[in-house]
Amino acid sequence: MHFTHDTQLALQAAAALVNTSLRREGDVDELATVSELEAFVRRWRWTGRRTRDRAELDEVRHLRPRLEAFWEEGEEGVAQLANTLLAEAQALPRLVNHDDLGWHLHATPDDAPLATRMAVEAAMAFGDVLRADELRRLRVCEADDCRDVHVDLSRNRSRRYCSTTCGNRMAAAAYRERQGARPTENPRPSNETEDGS
Repeated sequence: MHFTHDTQLALQAAAALVNTSLRREGDVDELATVSELEAFVRRWRWTGRRTRDRAELDEVRHLRPRLEAFWEEGEEGVAQLANTLLAEAQALPRLVNHDDLGWHLHATPDDAPLATRMAVEAAMAFGDVLRADELRRLRVCEADDCRDVHVDLSRNRSRRYCSTTCGNRMAAAAYRERQGARPTENPRPSNETEDGS
């Protein structure tokens, strides 16, 4: 299943936003400052009005658990959450063409608050996932010590880990476990000579 470029980008940005929060012991909140939000916005290419203040940061941080619910809900829950986010923003889809993204949908004005635009983009993308009957592509990392969410966009739905780092770490752990389980070679009894006598 191939989603449109803007849907894939919105899904990946939503997962990245969720994963900036404290997901496991020892994590550091990756959206603790306005400058960290600035870096996130640049990385995910958000356009439109920005206030670049603590209030905007707090609104985006407040959105994270709401988006995380998309990975926890079934069909009805995903539909209800998407509809709620769209209704709260009074979303009205329109076609736009900016930067090098080609034609895609925006459903909020460019001067809407950043958190509102993020919520609506996510809601529309998760709506596409639901309509395509592809909710199983919304995954939680299978690494033992990771709870990050991700979207499996692989052709055969085989992505198990949120990142290459987690995949490599789990492969190395499995290798070490296999090596530890190998039987050791039996050394020759000490009273036996080389010629067997």
